[in-house]
Amino acid sequence: MNPQIIHIKSVAAEGMGALSFFEAERDLPFAIKRIYYIYGAPKGVQRGGHAHKALRQLLWCPYGSILIRLDDGKEKTEVLLDDPTKGLIVEHFMWREMIWQQENSVLCVAADSYYDAADYIRDYDTFLQTVAGRNEL
Repeated sequence: MNPQIIHIKSVAAEGMGALSFFEAERDLPFAIKRIYYIYGAPKGVQRGGHAHKALRQLLWCPYGSILIRLDDGKEKTEVLLDDPTKGLIVEHFMWREMIWQQENSVLCVAADSYYDAADYIRDYDTFLQTVAGRNEL
């Protein structure tokens, strides 16, 4: 498994910080339908613990450090989001867990679909069975 990392473009202005941006369907392999963010979590908190049947996402951490654990049912890998110019594409049928490495880190997500509770796989054993069934096709 090779997670797809994108470089988020940034323009620095001397003494004034930087502006970072990405564009749907240019920098991302999908159109954006929803953006959300998670903040205020203490160090050590784990979120996620699910996969999606169809949803694709870009995850990035504009502040702090968050470890992303990915599992495709065969392989597992980890990606540390600790740079605001680093983005991680998370495809469908990818189990994900996010662990806050630094207090008050911010995780931003751009998704290709609107929220749909039926798209979630929240049980790991069900996820493994679903992925195994897909691989047999």
